[in-house]
Amino acid sequence: MAERWLEKMIDIFAALHYTKERQVTFAVFQLEGVARSWWNVVRLKWEREQTPRMWVNFMREFNAKYFLPLIQEKKEDEFIRFRQGTQTIAEYESQFTRLPKFAPELIMTEQRQIRRFVRGLNIEIQKDLAVAQLSAFSNAVEKAQRVESTRLQVRNFQAKKRAIPESRVEQEDKSIPPKFGRGTGGVRIPGISRVTSQGGSASASGGPCGYCGKANHTEDVCWKKARKCLHCGSADHQIANFPILLR
Repeated sequence: MAERWLEKMIDIFAALHYTKERQVTFAVFQLEGVARSWWNVVRLKWEREQTPRMWVNFMREFNAKYFLPLIQEKKEDEFIRFRQGTQTIAEYESQFTRLPKFAPELIMTEQRQIRRFVRGLNIEIQKDLAVAQLSAFSNAVEKAQRVESTRLQVRNFQAKKRAIPESRVEQEDKSIPPKFGRGTGGVRIPGISRVTSQGGSASASGGPCGYCGKANHTEDVCWKKARKCLHCGSADHQIANFPILLR
């Protein structure tokens, strides 16, 4: 019950962005019965010892009252060993803000909280944050999320690049007409008859070409005029960029 109450307070503080001082005031206002009597004793002690009215000090007193030392040690060890692993930054940050309630001394200052947060991040994200100026915990979380987003975009781009089907080249290969004879590019050209079995030259339907001057084809089917690949006839590339020649 005590742990659930403490987590509820922490969630409220995070949602309403309460200051450290206001957190104590709000939490104390929620105490009733025996818990309220306990707080009155703590308050008098704080006034006598001039203890700052800070949430970290409240948690220390609260833990000592409601949690056995063995439980506190176990939770403190869990927080020290806590790492991001397969979690997203948002998931990691949510867990990170809950665990320190049993070890407030580890995040007593803003800088100590930032250092421990960064230390638990995955190595690749830590590297990108190494040169960042992190003056506030919220700033550290935001920059970590930006790094995560950027790295995710890079991975997605690389995955799409690798996922380009190799069959694309194979399809282009299949689109190349079967070779025969020694005509232009050694391939079949629309409108040209096959080489005769006697080995004579091929007869074109209307050659020579009026555009390039080459034999065996006419101007209306001239690949050079249409700026097609002189190797395969494709309009998607020039012969200098023919896929097979680039292998």
